[in-house]
Amino acid sequence: MKKIMLTGDRPTGKLHIGHYVGSIKNRVKLQDEYESIFIIADLHMLTTKNSKEDIIKSKQNARELVLGAIACGMNPEKVTFYLQSEIPEINEIYTLLQSLVTVPRLERLPSLKDMAKDADIEMPFALLGYPILQAADILCVKGNIVPIGKDNQAHIEITREIANRFNNKYTPIFPIPEPIIVENANEATLPGIDNNGKMSKSKNNAIFLNDTEEIIKKKIMQMPTDPNRTSANVPGNVEGNLVFLYHDIFNDNNEQVADLKNRYRLGTVGDVEVKEKLAIAVNKLLTPIRERYNKYNNDEYLDNLISEGNKKVRVKVQETLMEMKKVMGFYS
Repeated sequence: MKKIMLTGDRPTGKLHIGHYVGSIKNRVKLQDEYESIFIIADLHMLTTKNSKEDIIKSKQNARELVLGAIACGMNPEKVTFYLQSEIPEINEIYTLLQSLVTVPRLERLPSLKDMAKDADIEMPFALLGYPILQAADILCVKGNIVPIGKDNQAHIEITREIANRFNNKYTPIFPIPEPIIVENANEATLPGIDNNGKMSKSKNNAIFLNDTEEIIKKKIMQMPTDPNRTSANVPGNVEGNLVFLYHDIFNDNNEQVADLKNRYRLGTVGDVEVKEKLAIAVNKLLTPIRERYNKYNNDEYLDNLISEGNKKVRVKVQETLMEMKKVMGFYS
């Protein structure tokens, strides 16, 4: 019997290449090794995006999230996609877990402060409780494996602590989930094409999975390079150069990348050539992704896929909740 891998994202908009290299590519590699469950975490979205407009948009964003994951290579016949808000038992499990962690422990998580700062809000209770709801997400399906970036490692440690405390206080029913961390830090936090922080749709500095070849080339040609380089015959810096960082991640022609770096340092290649070859490399990666995106871009198909996933996961979560309440003493 395969171990269970839980993965997923908040439905806040279209996916971009930062999502692909930072998380989805890794999930695609692991999907055959584990029973893969993908959560569309719309309740987590409420911590920072909770207007009526945001909630209404989340339905289409949920489709976009699933569509993007499938386009990147997640197999809809093997991966179970489900919508968090359609499984009400998760909230009861969340409640049952709240007494197993303290407020000071949660307040020590720097990622929560960063999320509040990025959203320009005071810390709401929902955000403080985010790691507990995340623990409920993982434990409700008895997840064994959780692929994450380094910025979420502390959250998974909270889940591990809660699972251990529950098992020790009542009866051991939960596996202790193991994180699988993205190894390449550059990929986990891909900078935006303006080199102004992490790639983000809200900053208008992203290359989206379904961008056309022409749009991708236009975006790449606008990327900043070495600011001290005034012409092609002036030696330039490769280290810290955004365009070469992208080459290292997206260009699988290692000889070409090495040649471009060497000539750039010598001042014998222009920024235009370096960027044009990067555009070719990125489009080579995204062409099959765009094809799958167009193939599966059907609202009825995506809604049915999510609906079937909701039914399957809800049965599993109901079983977990009943087991929890029994060992806790709610049922004699």
